[in-house]
Parts: sequence; structure tokens; C-alpha cells
Amino acid sequence: MEEVGIVGEFVRVETDPDHPAVAVIRLDRPKVNALNAVMTAGIADAAKQVSTDPGVRAVVVYGGERVFVAGADIKEMADRTAAEMREYARNLQSALTLVARVPKPVVAAVTGYALGGGLELALAADFRVAGAGTRLGVPEIQLGVIPGAGGTQRLPRLVGPSRAKEMIFTGRHVKADEAREIGLVDEVVPDEEVYRAAVARVAKYAEGPAVALAAAKEAVDRGLETDLDTGLEIERLHFAGLFATEDQRNGMHSFVGQGPGKASFGGR
Repeated sequence: MEEVGIVGEFVRVETDPDHPAVAVIRLDRPKVNALNAVMTAGIADAAKQVSTDPGVRAVVVYGGERVFVAGADIKEMADRTAAEMREYARNLQSALTLVARVPKPVVAAVTGYALGGGLELALAADFRVAGAGTRLGVPEIQLGVIPGAGGTQRLPRLVGPSRAKEMIFTGRHVKADEAREIGLVDEVVPDEEVYRAAVARVAKYAEGPAVALAAAKEAVDRGLETDLDTGLEIERLHFAGLFATEDQRNGMHSFVGQGPGKASFGGR
């Protein structure tokens, strides 16, 4: 992969060599990518970078072949006060929310362990591809606390409240096949194929209508946060607004003149 930006000591933004419009947020804090304050800041900066780069049309979040993120750095937080942890949790939540709000398709390529903050990072993506040997979970209850970076909110929205409560209350590790069955991950592949499968999942969007894809993502995500009537209003406004784009004109004129599936989009 070609490195296009160092955004922190433990985070890089790279370009996939076969798909130049696919950016990779590469996490690299040996040995297990434990989240600390520096890595959290790097994730935030990386999310901002890929969000504003017009050359990026889709994003992969990848921790490497061995592990995605095994959790937060417990040594860093073990002796902090409640006041200090309020700020710590705010920063971590903010970083993962920046990932969730990247206005482009985002997939988490999950290998090894995605626990605690690692699973919460994966939950901030639109899709999750996991290796067959992956273990996922929110084990914070075993430390006498609860998830603090979206686990109590994004997890039940994805798998339902009962399954989320069972995972949170027990802190158990969920195997990849079960994770797929309950909708926690979208695809399970052999461990060595995780990265390529993740790229393949989002690369197909790279030539799509970028403005419409961003609108669709925001309409779904914002709609899930509100009541149906408000969600429908969000959808209506985005739908109408897309008629000011070149992609809409290209797409509809191509459909009328050549039939479906022939349009090319410039992302404007």
C-alpha cells in the first residue's frame, strides 16, 4: 500500500495499490493495537483526512493481519479519576463518531481480536468483514465498568437490545460465525483473506455517485436516531437536493438514452 499521510504515531492513511480511490486507515501500535490517547487522536485525524479528500471514495479500517484492536490501554486508565475519564471517554467517543460520519462507505477489516474499544471502532463502520478466527466482544463488565465509546448505543442498534445486553452483561467473546448469524459482522472469510475481502466490499462504490452515496448514508444513519416522520423528512430533503448534482443528470439521462447500469459518475 502507498502511504499518503502519517496522521499519528500509531495511525497511517494509505492507498490500496489496486484501488486508488480506496483509502486505508491503518492502525499500527504493537503488539495488539491497544487504544491509548495518542492512537485515538490519530484515528480522529485520519477520519477527518479521508472525509475531506476528494480522491477518496471509500475507506477500509485495518489493524493488520494479526489483530484489529484488542481493546483500550487499561494501564493508561486504571488509576484515573472519574473527572479524568469523563474527558477521556469524550475524546474516544468523538474520534469514533468522526469515523461513523465519514461521508463515504467505510468497512472494518477485522482480524484476531476486536474487543472493547476495538469492537466499538468496528461498529462505527458501515460494514464489518471478519476473519474466521476473529473474536469480538465488549468485556468491560469484567473490569467493573461498562462500554464507554458507543458499545451500549451502537451495538443494540445493530444486533437488537436483548443480544446486546447479553454480550455487555457477560463480557463474553463472540466467535466469527455467531457474529455473522446475529448481524454483528456482514461477512466471514479465511483470516488471510480479510483485507482483500474488505477492499472488494467497498471498492464497488468507488465509481458510484459520491454525493448520492453520502446522502444515502446520512439519511439512514440520522433516520435511525429519530422518529419515522423526521426520518422521512431527512430523506425527502436529501432526495430533492440531489437534483442539483451532475451525477443525477448523468444518471437519469443515461438511463433514458441507454438503459440502466450504463452511467458514469464524477462525484459532483
